[in-house]
Amino acid sequence: MTLAATPAPAPEHRFSFGLWTVGHPGHDPFGAAVRTPLDPAEMVRRLADLGAWGVSFHDDDLVPPELDASEREARLARFRKALDETGMVVSMGTTNLFWNPVFKEGAFTANSRTVRRLALAKTMRAIDLAAEFGAPTYVFWGGREGVEAMAAKPAGDALDRFREAIDFLCAYVGDKGYGMRFALEPKPNEPRGDTFLPTVGHMLAFIERLEQPEMVGVNPEVAHETMAGLSFYHAVAQALWAGKLFHIDLNAQKIGRYDQDLRFGSEGIKDAFFLVRLLEAGGYGGPRHFDARPYRVETGEGVWEFAAGCMHTYLALAEAAKRFDADAEVRAAMEASGVFELAEPTVGAYSAAAADEVRAESPDTAALAAHCYHNERLDQLAIDTILGLR
Repeated sequence: MTLAATPAPAPEHRFSFGLWTVGHPGHDPFGAAVRTPLDPAEMVRRLADLGAWGVSFHDDDLVPPELDASEREARLARFRKALDETGMVVSMGTTNLFWNPVFKEGAFTANSRTVRRLALAKTMRAIDLAAEFGAPTYVFWGGREGVEAMAAKPAGDALDRFREAIDFLCAYVGDKGYGMRFALEPKPNEPRGDTFLPTVGHMLAFIERLEQPEMVGVNPEVAHETMAGLSFYHAVAQALWAGKLFHIDLNAQKIGRYDQDLRFGSEGIKDAFFLVRLLEAGGYGGPRHFDARPYRVETGEGVWEFAAGCMHTYLALAEAAKRFDADAEVRAAMEASGVFELAEPTVGAYSAAAADEVRAESPDTAALAAHCYHNERLDQLAIDTILGLR
């Protein structure tokens, strides 16, 4: 597949980037920043030039806490002007509750009641800021909500405090009339040794215990689920099945590594193919949001090559998914594998007659055991499609 065969990114693709992605200065735990900080307005304009649709921000990305009142207003004015002139939207907002040392032991789940109240106050102010720019979704990543010393934080109490915080903030949004939904973002570890609610499954169970579960969904991230050694595709599929995929973070990750936030599709290309196929055909209408970072060796135009690469790979995989689903040989291989039969109800609703009917059946178990499902053929057709051979 050539570059010309892939559509150019456009607003209808709903591609979005966090200000912390293209704006990341390139520091890491072992090295200082390598890139000059960018003004949010400049990021909006450059992303718009590349065909992006939206941007997202932490409160501290858009207005760093060290700015005085006049600097803050000037920065917000430049950002608003860039949005207005480019047609870009704010697709999501979130709060930085992990950088400031005051949150080193937790934010919503800190042992200190004073710190917990500070976290709520900071979040309410950040929600106000996101609402000011029309963000429809607010994401919560609990970067410091966890433990290293298990004896130091009873898990049940911590989950009670986490639930209390989300319930309180749901009520705050309702009281303000913002019309905003929340999306909770799981991660198994880093920066804490163990993080509360580490996977999509944990988050889905937690949401059902909230006062307003209909208002809260999930924001799964490729890297986070992959860090746990789990299938991101299946996490997203379950979130869709539950009606809880409110937002998604796209990047790439090597299993067993620290959180890498690599360019989307740069690792795990087969997983990325099936993920894109799922998002495009599974009824998800939200942002295709990239939470990734340029390699630390990049400066200048390398940052924008990274952003363009995220979108290009997504669109290339979306085109490949269309070819795959339209391919007659693929359809035949799916039929041979029993793919379409899985959509048929097994028994339907219970009745005594239906139970008696199932109990009375006597299928040929030897023939069923000997049946070949031809998964190898189907999987190879997927590989050939990804490689551009079909």
